[in-house]
Amino acid sequence: MIGIDASLANAFRRILIAEVPTMAIEKVLMVNNTSVVADEVLAHRLGLIPLNADPRLFEYLSENDAPNERNTIVYKLDVSCKKGSPRVTVKSDQLKWLPHGSELQMDSHDISAKAKSYTSFSCIQDSLPEFSKKPLGVKFDDIIIAKLGPGQAIELEAHAVKGIGKIHAKWSPVATAWYRMLPEVSLLKEVTGDDAEKLVKKCPVNVFDIEDLGNAGGKKAVVANPRACTLCRECIRGVNEELVELKRVKDHFIFTVESTGALSPEELFIEAVKILEDKCDRVISELS
Repeated sequence: MIGIDASLANAFRRILIAEVPTMAIEKVLMVNNTSVVADEVLAHRLGLIPLNADPRLFEYLSENDAPNERNTIVYKLDVSCKKGSPRVTVKSDQLKWLPHGSELQMDSHDISAKAKSYTSFSCIQDSLPEFSKKPLGVKFDDIIIAKLGPGQAIELEAHAVKGIGKIHAKWSPVATAWYRMLPEVSLLKEVTGDDAEKLVKKCPVNVFDIEDLGNAGGKKAVVANPRACTLCRECIRGVNEELVELKRVKDHFIFTVESTGALSPEELFIEAVKILEDKCDRVISELS
C-alpha cells in the first residue's frame, strides 16, 4: 500500500483481524463424551477448526432468531474405539455436514407436544443453489480433535454461526495480518574489490550482490534486493558505517495476510476495504 498514513494501514490490519466475519462452531450439543478431553476443551477445539463456508452467503444469528438454513451450519461427530482395538485418532474430516439441520430433539415437559429439533430449517441446505455444488465441510481434513482409547467414544452435534474476531478469536479470518514499511537501502560510496565481497557476505538475507565492471576489471557491490532487508543493521556494523545508509519509506507498507482458509487473502482485503468504507459513511452521516 503506497501513499497512505500509518494510521490507515493499521486500521486495515485491525479490521482484518477483528471485523471481517467468518463461520465458526459456536454451540456444541454433547451426547456422549468418554474421552480424556473435557467437554469444554473439546468444544473449544471444534470452534477453532476453519470451515469451508463463505460467510458472505450467511446471515448473523441474533438472540431472537431461530437457527435456520441461512444462519446456521450443523455438523455431526460420532466416533468410537472398540475394546481391544488400538487407539483411534479423531480428525476434522470426521465432522459430517447435516444439510437437513439438527437431528437431536429438544427436551419438552409437555408429553403430548410434537418433538422439536434444535434448528428450524425450511429447506435442505444442499438444495440451495449456492451450496449444491460446494458442500459445507471443513477446510483442512487432518486437524486432530482428540485421541480415543479402547472403550471410549465421542458423539456430538456442532452448530456453526457467523461472527467476528472482536467477539472471539475463532471468528478471526486470519492467522496473522501485519505490515512493515518498505526498507530503503543505498550505498553512499562505491564499494569495490574485497570490501564488496565482505559486504555481500555480511547480509543474512542477500540484499547486496556483486556486479562485474566489465573491461575495466574488478567488481563492485550493488543493492540487488532492498525489499528483503529486515533492517537488522548487520551490514553497517564495523567498517561499513559510512558506506551504507538504511531508511524506511514512511508511506509505503508491505502487508502480509495469512488466511485461515475460508476466504483468500485477496478477498479478505476487499472485504476489509468495504468495512472501512461503511465506517466512513457512518461517521459522515452522523456528522451531517
